Order: sequence, then structure tokens, then C-alpha cells
Amino acid sequence: MNCKWTIRKRFEFSASHSIPSLPDDHKCARLHGHNYIVEIELGGAEVDEHGFVRDFGMLSDLKTYINDNMDHRHLNDLLESTSAEMIAKHLLEWCAGQWPETTAVRVYETPNCWAECQSV
Repeated sequence: MNCKWTIRKRFEFSASHSIPSLPDDHKCARLHGHNYIVEIELGGAEVDEHGFVRDFGMLSDLKTYINDNMDHRHLNDLLESTSAEMIAKHLLEWCAGQWPETTAVRVYETPNCWAECQSV
């Protein structure tokens, strides 16, 4: 049987941001923060000799990147646009540079609100 394989791993970080392009009376225009959850997805039609799409342990490089550049930081200092969509895009581009089998990154601002950027 042929399979399409998908793996996912979650990471967490906390950061502040604002979206200054919004009207002054919009709550997201003001400085605020989130306890973000990032979910990386990798996939493909093949697994390696160990049966992995990618060893989950190797994905800890994403946690290192997040800790060094995003955790307890002001995201406007890193990104031009700090919407959940643009954070997901930024992280997808970084992850795809590390792991070509990256298919998507999802960024949760809250347990009920998230944005996902998929490779096409």
C-alpha cells in the first residue's frame, strides 16, 4: 500500500507585537502579547531507513530559532508584519530552508485562533 506521510510537532513561545497599520481604535493596533503555539508539518511519500519522514529530534532546531529570535521579544523588531499569517509565513520559509519536506506551519495566537501557511 502506498502512503502519504505527515508528521507534526508543536512549540511554544511568548512575545509582544502590534499591527500599526490598523486603525488606532483596533485592539491589535495597540501593544499586546500572545502565548503562541507553532506547529510544523512535514510530509512526503517516502520514509527513511528508520521509518521516519524526519526524526522529531531534528526539529528541535526550530525551537532553538524561536528561543533565540522570538521568545519574550517584540516581534515588530524581527518582522515587517506581525499578523499570525505573516509569522507563519516567516517560519515556513525558515523551516523549508532546513527541511525541504516542510509542508505547512500553523501559528496559534489563542487555542481558537490560528493561521496556517502551506508550501505550494
